[in-house]
Amino acid sequence: MAFKLTVSFLLLGLSLSARAAIGPVADLKIVNANIQPDGFTRPAVLAGGTFPGPLIKGNKGDNFQLNVIDELENEDMLKSTSIHWHGIFQRGTNWADGPAFVNQCPITTGHSFLYNFHVPDQAGTFWYHSHLSTQYCDGLRGPMVVYDPHDPLKQLYDVDDESTVMTLADWYHTLARQEPPGPVTPDSTLINGLGRAPGQTTPSELTVLTVKRGTRYRIRLINISCEPNYHYSIDNHDLTVIEADSVSTQSLTVSSLTIFAGQRYSFILNANQPVGNYWIRAQPNDAADVTFDGGINSAILRYEGALVAEPNTTAGPDNTPLLEVNIRPFVFTPVPGQPHAGGANFVKNLLFSFNGTNFQVDNVSFVPPTVPILLQILSGAHTAQDLMPAGSMIPLPKNSVIEFSMPGGVVGGGHPIHLHGHNFWVIRSANSSVYNYNDPVIRDVVNIGTTGDNVTIRFETNNPGPWFLHCHIDWHLDLGFAVVMAEDIPDAAAANPVPAAWNELCPLYDALTPGNQ
Repeated sequence: MAFKLTVSFLLLGLSLSARAAIGPVADLKIVNANIQPDGFTRPAVLAGGTFPGPLIKGNKGDNFQLNVIDELENEDMLKSTSIHWHGIFQRGTNWADGPAFVNQCPITTGHSFLYNFHVPDQAGTFWYHSHLSTQYCDGLRGPMVVYDPHDPLKQLYDVDDESTVMTLADWYHTLARQEPPGPVTPDSTLINGLGRAPGQTTPSELTVLTVKRGTRYRIRLINISCEPNYHYSIDNHDLTVIEADSVSTQSLTVSSLTIFAGQRYSFILNANQPVGNYWIRAQPNDAADVTFDGGINSAILRYEGALVAEPNTTAGPDNTPLLEVNIRPFVFTPVPGQPHAGGANFVKNLLFSFNGTNFQVDNVSFVPPTVPILLQILSGAHTAQDLMPAGSMIPLPKNSVIEFSMPGGVVGGGHPIHLHGHNFWVIRSANSSVYNYNDPVIRDVVNIGTTGDNVTIRFETNNPGPWFLHCHIDWHLDLGFAVVMAEDIPDAAAANPVPAAWNELCPLYDALTPGNQ
């Protein structure tokens, strides 16, 4: 048994090192394949044939040219697709943002589409995923990093490469579109694509992160889940946070962090403990088993020179968990507007609710239109009132400061709310009644908390076009938990010239029979 385990881990180490990164110019084939990341075999939708998909990387200032090739054949998981590059502003390329029926028609099987966009002023940790129905729950998700060759925090770490990117994912043994109505519970947690399902007779492999004692690693942690948030820690090691959602932060050392769907953190892992094996723990708030029994919800931190064996460490005291209110941007970035509640050009309270079957924003459940919203604009819609679906548009004036308050307490929370096309200042966080108009965290996904919370954000309208705002629990988005920011609609068409291939997407998709979509 010991020999089998050793061979298993050796093969795993080889497979992880061989999973090459791609980009900023690359083909990305979307395929169906059977995989067994937690010991249970099921079909999946995969980017590049792997779960998670390959790391897409480039440098600040790069032109990304990502040619998505749809080779899907399994209609039970949809044969069309679209890809969202989560966290990228897409200024001037709203058409490349990815949400199906907001910014484009889906790419049809047997065809390809080139997402061609620039990243002139962003660097950090991002990710990509299908933005068509609940398809990413079936596997189409992967990491993305835009490196800054002049990173001002570079002196804090020694290693920052493919090996230090870590994804947390929920995994399901039932196909997304075949899940029964009601709350959906993940069967397992995958860390960098591997995990264990409860009740296994032969434990499946776990991801191993190998480190050298005395070396500092920048770990880029990404929650690519469809639902859970994860309470993350590494036995006997602190985490020094230096980034939240692609924005560099002042270094903050914590014993653990909670990361919601869509969020990212970079932290420095200082390999300063005795050579050995240590548990990496990612406890989901919802799963078939939320314990760590038998290596569930876990991965392994292994020092060079340690035995190839599973850890026997225990979780230490969690005295300094990460609190969002304590995160500060690395570069002081003043909050726009006036330092008081309502001190913005456009102020709105977003009412989130659940009517027993669907989620609603301001009493309207989002239903994707048959004609993408950007196409409606290009076809002559000049105001938000002209756009469909009616009731799901919030018109935003250009060059203005926007303030949204978002009370918590909606069933199924906490809800991670994501805004496309922008970062925002979180002037009031969940679990806090304090307003920070000076230097709060800047990010693109925020947990709105529970009853009594009133999370409040501000951002500036400097990016014309239709931008999605939605819950990043994909099951909730599919039940209508979304609204569209109709930002500076009169200027949207001129600001976002579309390529000819974009115009071909809808005729191809509209010609499909329902079973081939």
